[in-house]
Amino acid sequence: QVQLVESGGGLVQPGGSLRLSCAASGIIFNIVSMAWYRQAPGKQRELVAVIASSTNYLDSVKGRFTISRDNAKKTAYLEMKSLKPEDTAVYYCNAEIRSTDLRLRDYWGQGTQVTVSS
Repeated sequence: QVQLVESGGGLVQPGGSLRLSCAASGIIFNIVSMAWYRQAPGKQRELVAVIASSTNYLDSVKGRFTISRDNAKKTAYLEMKSLKPEDTAVYYCNAEIRSTDLRLRDYWGQGTQVTVSS
């Protein structure tokens, strides 16, 4: 069974920085992509950043957020700088992972709260 475990959320002042981590564990043949989504209260979940053969970002975070991954550690990171109150949300890690049966499956982490407030 594959699990994604996120860490690094918390409370930060506007203009501050946080780094989120998402570690995958279990029986993994390869990780095709990893992504970060977020969901604010009363809003739909939205894709923040994704990394596969390239990276893509939500327009509102371009230039402030950076997604990266360490394939050896099966871990993705989201470096967030110049945080704004509107970045407040629960951040979820998502990964498309191929297991040893070669089937591609979608996995989600449990979510980590990011609160930007003075």
